Amino acid sequence: MARLGPDHTREVYARHAETFDAQRSRALFEARWLRLFAGGLPEKGRVLDLGCGSGRPIAGWLIGEGYRVTGTDFAAPMLELARAAWPEADWRLGDMRKLDMGETFDGIIGWDSFFHLTPMEQRDCLPRLAEHLEPGGVLMLTVGHEAGEATGQVAGEEVYHASLSPAGYAAALEKCGMRLTAFQAEDPDCGGHSVLIARRDGA
Repeated sequence: MARLGPDHTREVYARHAETFDAQRSRALFEARWLRLFAGGLPEKGRVLDLGCGSGRPIAGWLIGEGYRVTGTDFAAPMLELARAAWPEADWRLGDMRKLDMGETFDGIIGWDSFFHLTPMEQRDCLPRLAEHLEPGGVLMLTVGHEAGEATGQVAGEEVYHASLSPAGYAAALEKCGMRLTAFQAEDPDCGGHSVLIARRDGA
């Protein structure tokens, strides 16, 4: 997997933005987890959609529920699709490995995005996410069910995936002032996604 990694992933998503968007499920199998995430947010709270892609369906759901969404992605063609669909939202080109927005959010969601980082990059990124959360703010990420590296596919091209173990995430989150509050491995009601929720200390 030497040639694969986040930079290659960006190139794949940039090349196939329209195809990915067209093929992305709109069935909202994520709805139960989105409701759980939203249950920890204030009404009309600010949410950072980390690796937002085209905004469909995650950012679109949040916007529809009245949350103030800022979406960031490292593939510019994806952001063009998001801006066309929701021009009122705040869409920014950025790389989560270098996240430095100078502001905080009530919640951060990284659905099918954070796991494109290497294990080391994930450990380095978690403190950046903590810094961008309000005290008591909620973080939700899709990860792997165990520590390791794997590949997925986007429009027929391989992309890199990686994960820490659940215990590894709990320890890394604790180091940066967050607590793991929920984890489910390979949720059968959510397309087999493994999902974690954490909360920043201080509220």
